[in-house]
Amino acid sequence: MFNDSDCLRILEEAMSTTADFAEVFQEVTESKSVSLLNGQVIRAATGFDSGTGIRLLAGTNSVYVYSSDNDIEVLLKLAREAAAAIKGQDKGRIEALKALCSTTKSTIEIDPMSVSKMEMVDFLRKSSDYALSYSPLITQAASAIACNKRTAKVINTRGVNSEDTTSRIRLSVEAIATKDNEKQSGRVAPGTMRGYEFINEYPLIDKTRECCDTAIRMVNAGYAPSAKMSVILGNGFGGVIFHEACGHALEATSVGIKNSYFTDKLGQQIASPIVSARDNALIDGEWGSYATDDEGNSSSDLLLIENGILKNYLVDELGARRMNCAPTGCSRRQNYSYAPTSRMSNTYICNGESDPKDIIANTEYGLYCTQMGGGSVDTSTGDFNFAVNEAFMVRDGKIAEPVRGATLIGKGQEILKNIDMVGNDLKLSAGMCGSMSGSVPVTVGQPTIRVSSILVGGRDS
Repeated sequence: MFNDSDCLRILEEAMSTTADFAEVFQEVTESKSVSLLNGQVIRAATGFDSGTGIRLLAGTNSVYVYSSDNDIEVLLKLAREAAAAIKGQDKGRIEALKALCSTTKSTIEIDPMSVSKMEMVDFLRKSSDYALSYSPLITQAASAIACNKRTAKVINTRGVNSEDTTSRIRLSVEAIATKDNEKQSGRVAPGTMRGYEFINEYPLIDKTRECCDTAIRMVNAGYAPSAKMSVILGNGFGGVIFHEACGHALEATSVGIKNSYFTDKLGQQIASPIVSARDNALIDGEWGSYATDDEGNSSSDLLLIENGILKNYLVDELGARRMNCAPTGCSRRQNYSYAPTSRMSNTYICNGESDPKDIIANTEYGLYCTQMGGGSVDTSTGDFNFAVNEAFMVRDGKIAEPVRGATLIGKGQEILKNIDMVGNDLKLSAGMCGSMSGSVPVTVGQPTIRVSSILVGGRDS
C-alpha cells in the first residue's frame, strides 16, 4: 500500500483543475481456486493482483482512471490526465487526513491461503466419487473451492483514510443426471467470510446426496403447466427474485437517474403490509458482508421496506449528489479497474408470522419452487423472468408431483404487493451479482413466501 504522503500527492494532481472531489483506491488481492470434473482436476490456480484507481467528481460529472502499475510517477501522470478531462465549475479543497481506520469483517481460524491445493482436491474428490457411484443416472459431477483475501485502501479529499481486509471462501457441488438425452442438475454453492474451517465442517456427502436426488427427481419429472397461479417460493435462494426484481431498482445506480420504477416512492406503500426487507452488510461472517465500503464509509444495516412502506434507497457518493441525500455505506466494486457504485450486500425479506407448513396447507393449487435458477430484469419497468431449477405442484394443500421447465414471469412491483403469506424460516444463500461496477459477493434470502398470483411459463406434459 502507498504511504499517506504518496496518496496526497496523487490527490493534489487530481484536484489541480476543476474537480470538487477526488479519491485514491488501492487494492491487493490474493486468490486460490481448485475445480474438479468427474474427479479430475480441470483447474488449480493461485493468483495475486494489485492496482490503483483514481476517481474525480465535479458535481455529477465523473472521471475514473486506473492502473496495475503502482509506480508513483505513473499514477501522478494518470491523475493529471484525469484532471484535464473533468468538467466542473470550481476547484475543491483537500482536507487533512484523519487517523487510519483499519477494519476487517472476517473471523479466520485456518487461513485458506495456507491450505495446499492437493488437500482441497482430496476433499472435492470425495464428492465426485460419491455422486458418480450414487446412480447410473448421474453422469457428471463437478465441484470447486475458491477463496481470496483482499485489502483495500481508500483516501479521499474529505480526509477519509481507511483500510479494510476481507477474506472469503466458497464451495460449489453439482450433480448432473441424464435421461433420454436430457440433462438436469442439482447444485449447492455456500460461501462465507470464515476460514478453511468452514470446509472442514461442511457436511459434504449429505449435500452431494441432496444434489443427486434433485437432479434425478427433475430428470424424471413431467413439465410444469403454463398458467397464472399461486406460487410458493422456498426460503434461501428464493430471495434471488427480490434481489433481482426489486433490490436493483432500489439502488441509486438506477434511482439517481430516474430509471427505476421506485423513483420518488420514499414513504409510499410499494409492497404488501406483511413485507419488510433489509440490506445488512454487518452480519458477522456472512458472504456479502463488509465493514467498510469501497468509498471508505462504514457499512450499515439498512431497512429498505417496513410493513410494505419504502424507507430507504441504497446510495453511493455519485448517487447522493444526484438524489440530494447522504450515502448509505453501500458503494462497492469488483476491483480497482471499476469505479464504485451502489450495490447490495446481504439483502433479504424479513421473517413473517406464518409456519411454512401452513403456507402449503393453505394453498389449494399452485407451484412450490424449492430451487431458483438464473433470470433477467428491467429495472425501468420491473419486467422479469426467472428459471426454476426445482419445483413441485401443490394440490389441495399438499406437495404433489415434481415438475420441470417452469419459468416465473411478472413485474417486481406487482410481486411485492401480491405476497400474501410470509414464513418464519428465514435463510440466507450466497451468490454473485453483476452490475456496472463488476461482479461482487452478495447474499440473497427470505423465509418461505407465497405470492397469490404469478404467470408460470411451462408446457403441459
